[in-house]
Amino acid sequence: MKVLKFGGTSVGTVESLHNVKAIVEACPDRKIVVVSALGGITDMLIDTAKQAAADDISYMDRYTAMIERHIDVVMGAVPESRRAGTLGLVKNLLNELGNIYCGVTLLKELSKRSLDIIVSYGERISSIIVSNMLEDAVHFDARKFIKTRDNGYGVQVLDNDATHAAIAETIASDPTWHTAVIGGFIATDDKGDVTNLGRGGSDYTAAIMAAAMDAEQLEIWTDVDGFMTADPKVINDAYVIDHLTYSEAMELCNFGAKVVYPPTIYPVYHKNIPILVKNTFKPQERGTLISTQMHASHSEREITGISSINDTTLITISSFCMVGVIGVNTRIFSSLSRNGVSVFLVCQTASENNTTLAVRTADAELATKVLREEFAKELASGKFNEIIAESGLATIAIVGESMRNNTGLSGKLFNTMGTAGINVRAFVQGALEINISFVIDATQLPKALRAIHDSFCLKN
Repeated sequence: MKVLKFGGTSVGTVESLHNVKAIVEACPDRKIVVVSALGGITDMLIDTAKQAAADDISYMDRYTAMIERHIDVVMGAVPESRRAGTLGLVKNLLNELGNIYCGVTLLKELSKRSLDIIVSYGERISSIIVSNMLEDAVHFDARKFIKTRDNGYGVQVLDNDATHAAIAETIASDPTWHTAVIGGFIATDDKGDVTNLGRGGSDYTAAIMAAAMDAEQLEIWTDVDGFMTADPKVINDAYVIDHLTYSEAMELCNFGAKVVYPPTIYPVYHKNIPILVKNTFKPQERGTLISTQMHASHSEREITGISSINDTTLITISSFCMVGVIGVNTRIFSSLSRNGVSVFLVCQTASENNTTLAVRTADAELATKVLREEFAKELASGKFNEIIAESGLATIAIVGESMRNNTGLSGKLFNTMGTAGINVRAFVQGALEINISFVIDATQLPKALRAIHDSFCLKN
């Protein structure tokens, strides 16, 4: 059995849905098809909700546009014999959505719970459309078996035990289906309230299903050919990496490669289920296979690929009073975690007198505010120096299994940067030696990527 996941661009138009139909029906195995909302619909659902909460009557224009788009897709993609029934189901859901928007307008309030319910309609509707478009497909409501729980900080995370039990009781126990279609991203908590797995969560849903059902393979169908050696928007001769290990894929994803949602890798890694990334619009292309084993050809390369984040802010907490004091870092990361701030790079001097964190620039203002509040007494007394936030930076990560025990590789990297006249602001290398990450001025990102790509001979 296989699990096939199709993203928003893959199900965004009538033409792309025809591609999906051809791909799914060409797969003879028993399969689960996981779909995102139609491309752009999740953003429209959110923007329309915000307009409604602001009592902006023009929200009706967006809502009407969503109705028309879904109806057009049904008319163009669903066979005539199932079209009327599909339209009835879709219109009922759209009417429900309209009533919710009306309620938001009357209350002039948009709670997190209300927004979670609103955004769920994207996948609920798209999965109904796709299930009726395909031959001999059965629709399952993901809200009945994808379960989340509060992590203690107000963030919903997967409840793995409850999810696996619910899958066993519902979809896994039903022997009648050959093709099952479910909406990605959406879930419910232990109270039955609608929640979700976060933006990009449809990939995660597919991985959860693959692990729970012991699938032979997870296929992620998207709008790119696979993982690239570098950002193709910057490096025009970047090419598709045909094979990655789970570790390499995770590192590339965490540092900006937006091919697969990072949490996707964890469930299938533990079941040793390979992931195949393919292009819905060019299914003949080979794609990228992610598995346990490193491909033999990669052993000849010093690195496998380069990933980058172009909106980095460095936040530095410093004080001689931090030296040898237990619990400072606990306070730093606990306060950020409680406020939903993700840190993707950490540097600390051996003397322990300063700690530098890298966060997305969108999170920088909140992160700085939270840390200043956490250490308000130390700042007021002068024990801590002012917490500094520096924006306008970018992060680069070079990744590869072949980097392990490769003497001189770090020297080569920094020599490459020095020769190119690029100053490295911060860097870190994990003990596993498959990733070196460093921060530079964002204006020098294209120059740095080109220098690394050429220096490490990442040429097809």
